[in-house]
Amino acid sequence: MSAARGRMPAAWSEAVAEASDEWEWVPLRLPPDVTRISASIRLSIEAEYRGWELTRVRAYTDGSRRVLLRRRKTASTVEQPGQ
Repeated sequence: MSAARGRMPAAWSEAVAEASDEWEWVPLRLPPDVTRISASIRLSIEAEYRGWELTRVRAYTDGSRRVLLRRRKTASTVEQPGQ
């Protein structure tokens, strides 16, 4: 599945800014040629093995989708003060 990281819609940016201390965020763009079934399978794999959960989906008239994934920050991903 081809997915590109991209910028988020403005409303999503506000939601991410409010909760960025606890969560890591990944915005993805799914092109129109990615079927709903293949997108579902790929996102399920991300959830199962990498801990990402689907937060928001926005579908566009051209068939593309923007997806926002999140996962809780772990001790290894949280920056330590002074570093």
